[in-house]
Amino acid sequence: MPTGTERLVWGQGDGSTIPGFDTDIGRLGAAICWENYMPDLRQSMYARGINLWCAPTVDERDIWQVSMRHIAYEGRTFVLSACQFMTRADAPENYECHQGNDPNTVLIRGGSIIVSPLGEIIAGPVYDREAILTADIDLEDVIRAKYDLDVVGHYARPDVFSLHVNNDLRNPVSFSGAIDTRPIPDEQAE
Repeated sequence: MPTGTERLVWGQGDGSTIPGFDTDIGRLGAAICWENYMPDLRQSMYARGINLWCAPTVDERDIWQVSMRHIAYEGRTFVLSACQFMTRADAPENYECHQGNDPNTVLIRGGSIIVSPLGEIIAGPVYDREAILTADIDLEDVIRAKYDLDVVGHYARPDVFSLHVNNDLRNPVSFSGAIDTRPIPDEQAE
């Protein structure tokens, strides 16, 4: 879901754009920036069996790390959150920067973090510099953590709650009935 002025650049997707992916390093899912605050989206990703949750953002506030720890703990998944670090020197020269034009001025301070399925910070957060975070993880930690709490498994309440996710590709134009294949008359074709 594009937020604020992002809607001037990006449009909405649909349920077909939020899959999980099986990779050599685990089952991967992602939500961009404030999509991570959407409880139903998180629940649908947990139900897809995600064990590596990617959460790229530009939200540099300290509360972001709290949210990432909550998501890891709630979903019993590893969370990998990348936040940009950017100085004025990284912006285009003609960018009107309200923080000033000193090339060393920090515009986005970063805050990338890696969190375990029990909400423990295992790398980061890194602020005020470029960095690549790495961590050795054991995907079995996801399974062990779900013995304690599994919000889409043994702790779910399907007798009370349900979530329907429409995974269909939603085209802006759809046709029903037979397709008109007659040739266009010459006077209309010109």
